[in-house]
Amino acid sequence: MALSNEELERYSRHLILKEIGYKGQKKLSEAKVLIIGAGGLGAPAAMYLAAAGVGTIGIADQDTVDLSNLQRQVIHTTEDIGRPKVESAAETMKALNPNVNVKTYNELICSDNILGIIKDYDFILDGTDNFAAKFLINDACVMADKPFTHAGILRFTGQIMTIIPHKSPCYRCIFENPPQKGEVPTCREAGVIGAMAGVIGSLQALEAVKYITGAGELLTGKMLTLDALTMKVRTVPFPNRREDCQICSDHPTITQLIDYEQPTCEISSGKNVKGVTA
Repeated sequence: MALSNEELERYSRHLILKEIGYKGQKKLSEAKVLIIGAGGLGAPAAMYLAAAGVGTIGIADQDTVDLSNLQRQVIHTTEDIGRPKVESAAETMKALNPNVNVKTYNELICSDNILGIIKDYDFILDGTDNFAAKFLINDACVMADKPFTHAGILRFTGQIMTIIPHKSPCYRCIFENPPQKGEVPTCREAGVIGAMAGVIGSLQALEAVKYITGAGELLTGKMLTLDALTMKVRTVPFPNRREDCQICSDHPTITQLIDYEQPTCEISSGKNVKGVTA
């Protein structure tokens, strides 16, 4: 189906980009992207994906909007306090772009349901704030062969990488196992600057758009890190996929999804990096 006159006007700034153009915009309109987590990272990512005209956007979160969320979760408003985050997010996305189809999953993503949810999507965004979810998403995406982007934020720092299963190193190739309880402070303990969520979440949306349209170079095999206090941006290269990776190697030792119990925290500990000098 051709783009309507309204869509041609709405996406006019995309259409003049040689990297996207009409063909790329059509790919976006036909794509399906799932965002797991409607919080600090998922909020800006959801808004920019909706604005970009991604045809179907799923958003999964079991939480309700809290007053303390509003400092960084810009998809919600004060009037949304107490509402399910997925309902608040879907309402904002549809108000921004009625053309998009928004699917909501008001449930905890766990080993029992994640494979059934991600199977219908082309690309996954990890917008979660805890290590248990991040390892679960990595393992499920590797098992289902679903590309995804990981991100984390804490204090004034952020990180982002994209994983193409069986082609680029996965999250476990770099951070083999979740950190021990108490090893890394939680965001509630350490704090996080709100705008950092906007920056890193927007980069996740950009990675999704690039993957769908084929524009540019993805953050595969490397991690982008940002220190907002000094405004230093680094791209840390990773080794190739680990031959002994527990999940993405040719002979994985993890054959069933694991529901870890971990404290909330949004950025990985460098102590768990394998084979990387950061």
